[in-house]
Amino acid sequence: MGSMEVVGEDVQPRSYWRCSKQDFLPEESFQNWSTYRAALSQTGHRFKNRLLSRSNDNDEIRELRKQSENDMKRCLTWWDLIWFGFGSVIGAGIFVLTGQETHKHAGPAIVLSYVASGISAMLSVFCYTEFSVEVPVAGGAFAYLRIELGDFVAFITAGNILLESIVGSAAVARAWTSYFTTLLNRPSNSLRIHTNLAEGFNLLDPIAVAVLAVAATIAMISTRKTSYLNWIASAVNNVIILFVIVAAFVHAKPSNLKPFFPFGAKGVFQAAAIVYFAYGGFDNIATMAEETKNPSRDIPLGLLGSMTIITVVYCLMALSLPMMQKYTDIDPNAAYSVAFQSVGMTWAKYLVALGALKGMTTVLLVGTLGQARYITHIARAHMIPPWFALVHPKTGTPINATVLIAISSGCIAFFSSLDVLASLLSVSTLFIFMMMAVALLVRRYYVREITPQQHLWKLASFLLIIIASSMGTSAYWGLNPNGWVGYVVTVPLWFFGTLAMAVFLPQQRSPKVWGVPLVPWLPSLSIATNIFLMGSLGPEAFERFGICTVVMLIYYVFFGLHATYDMAHKQDTPESLKVDGGNIREKAEP
Repeated sequence: MGSMEVVGEDVQPRSYWRCSKQDFLPEESFQNWSTYRAALSQTGHRFKNRLLSRSNDNDEIRELRKQSENDMKRCLTWWDLIWFGFGSVIGAGIFVLTGQETHKHAGPAIVLSYVASGISAMLSVFCYTEFSVEVPVAGGAFAYLRIELGDFVAFITAGNILLESIVGSAAVARAWTSYFTTLLNRPSNSLRIHTNLAEGFNLLDPIAVAVLAVAATIAMISTRKTSYLNWIASAVNNVIILFVIVAAFVHAKPSNLKPFFPFGAKGVFQAAAIVYFAYGGFDNIATMAEETKNPSRDIPLGLLGSMTIITVVYCLMALSLPMMQKYTDIDPNAAYSVAFQSVGMTWAKYLVALGALKGMTTVLLVGTLGQARYITHIARAHMIPPWFALVHPKTGTPINATVLIAISSGCIAFFSSLDVLASLLSVSTLFIFMMMAVALLVRRYYVREITPQQHLWKLASFLLIIIASSMGTSAYWGLNPNGWVGYVVTVPLWFFGTLAMAVFLPQQRSPKVWGVPLVPWLPSLSIATNIFLMGSLGPEAFERFGICTVVMLIYYVFFGLHATYDMAHKQDTPESLKVDGGNIREKAEP
């Protein structure tokens, strides 16, 4: 697949290295100020069209891929995907979050927090696996939601994916610098440049920028070579984690587990909402479906296999820490290092720092791969300029999209400590995972032009009951964690809403190869757990989430809406969209 242009009578391939207005704004609405003003005057009509429109499997798998002009290379197997799972998920989170939450919220019951968040993560993994097998494209959650819930919902998801990708990469890069200084036995901010800027922006971090640049360069050169490097780094990291687990249990004292619930059930779930993000990153595997040799076999093995092993490893690490050191004595900033020091293994802190450093390196490497593929597919749909959708003909990688991620993350990592944005990432991730479960239920129970209208209304009603009851449970937990009356109402509502969907609605579609078991129960439980974990976060997280959503909507109204509308109607442009004196005349739709 390639792009051609006519020069005289010769047809020549277009250069990948090009940069013109048509590459960034090829849509009819942006050809000049007159067409743009005319497009803005049609905002209401266009918004309604995009709100109700939905893509389909064929468009996402075949038609949109033509926007990239070249195909990505199919070079990955299930073995690569399992190691990408390790590399994408196991980072510094397990070392940092375990100590913090054991000390502050959960105590020895931190292992139950990891069990709860692991179950929630596995439910989301089930949903991702079915979609990525059925729709093997680079767009991941964005493509899946565009098919089942429509263009507008997909855009909100795309905005959150971009936010999560850019800010998340910057946060990991900043943490990389901190652990590197620990490995050198230097103060945490000694390698940063101290300035007189505002608090939170006054420590400039050139090392974080350099690390992001190196990860992006490797990802741009070759997906296959990135996989080899990830194998090596992940193997080293796993050996270190295995040592930490074994050494911790050798020095364990069962008496340290008492009391097991010092902060009660509320503390366990508060911690679960935070440590959930130690499981984050598995969605990057779904974006590699276009580069997988046999998606129907390799993706389920890669996703489910890696996440099952990771969940067991996390629970063992979470159990070993409070057994080695009393939860009240755990240092929330350097938990494992101080714990090993307390049992006479002072040298082990360097091994812990090396493990965290290796973990963050693979998280950045695999994250850059996955995020660039998200960007590529979002650009294919013209929600951002299609220049970012281009795939290089020789490397088979989306270089432009990778550069966008690297530059954006680098700018934020250089200036910001990102403390303010950490909780925002939590809301974004949980929101995307919750919407994925909703989309899976829609996919199973609704097929356009086949499902009767009355079944559609029933589906919408049952989904509303499931979501509303889940929100009610989460809200009641936050307002009155020791109460029980509210649950008597909300939990049965969720149960009967799910039961009604199972009994009164026939499934309209069966998965071709691999499907989520126990539908609608598991997707419905995924909706409930993700909303519950969202409710365990502080109000500041939702305030910032709301502000970012408003910014996304402003962008959508002035750019994204019109670009995607023109993209969807480009085949009808000569008849249905004509410029006449600066006004766009639209053919009435049937």
